[in-house]
Amino acid sequence: MTAEGVAVKDVELEGLPLFRRGKVRDTFDLGDRLLMVATDRLSAFDCVLPDPVPGKGRVLTEMSRYFFAITGHLIPNHLLEDDLAVIPESQRERLAGRLMFCRKAERIDVECVVRARLAGSGWEEYQQRGTLAGEEVPEGLRFGDPLPELRFTPATKNDSGHDQNISRAELATMVGPGLARSLEEASLGLFRFASDHCLRAGIWLVDTKFEFGLIDGTLTLIDEALTPDSSRMWLTTEPISSSTSLGFDKQLVRDHLLKVGWDRTPPAPHLPPELISEVQRRYLEVQQRITKRA
Repeated sequence: MTAEGVAVKDVELEGLPLFRRGKVRDTFDLGDRLLMVATDRLSAFDCVLPDPVPGKGRVLTEMSRYFFAITGHLIPNHLLEDDLAVIPESQRERLAGRLMFCRKAERIDVECVVRARLAGSGWEEYQQRGTLAGEEVPEGLRFGDPLPELRFTPATKNDSGHDQNISRAELATMVGPGLARSLEEASLGLFRFASDHCLRAGIWLVDTKFEFGLIDGTLTLIDEALTPDSSRMWLTTEPISSSTSLGFDKQLVRDHLLKVGWDRTPPAPHLPPELISEVQRRYLEVQQRITKRA
């Protein structure tokens, strides 16, 4: 991924029906499976921003593939072998490194968030009410402090709007206590494994979100996994503060949008070129640190 790269903002594939266009990924229906294409679109505050980040989709795909591969012993995932024959030859070079062929799943409409430290919406809730996902947390914690234990803080999934944080009790009411317990156990297990892996690369996995579905009745990890779009990842060598210097994630973009006074109502403002370049740099660095690949 370089500053000179050409961004991929939208994808159309002749002969392949579009299944879903999300904030970042365009998904196509191949009949018995799906094709997910990670674009370079960037979203913040539930809005797709007008400026893409060239090469970002390749980083997301590389990191998802990497973590799907090394967590397969913990839980099955939806990734299949590539089948480039279905991609028009004229598009193969443009989309190289962005594709994931996936099994179809009955998606569970829940964002399974795990938090190791106080940041983001968890920090905001703690400041306002002294709780995290409606549950008690010890007093006196500061931004970025480690929680006494990992916290599972689910949210309702919303493709077009804002995900709503819910309590574990609300999750059990929504999906049933058995499935709720399985989602929590799978999420915590994945987080512990990934956190240890990131720590060896000098990175704290602060929080992340997983998505799951059912394939033939089996709980399965789907969508993406442990990318800078879905996670907060901080350098262990940096002092913890609310500064964006810590993060290999989208927080510097959110901070910029708040600083310029955007009211979070579409359309979003354009980003300065230097900010786009910095997002490029950070995404590529975290990919290289964790996967040890260029």
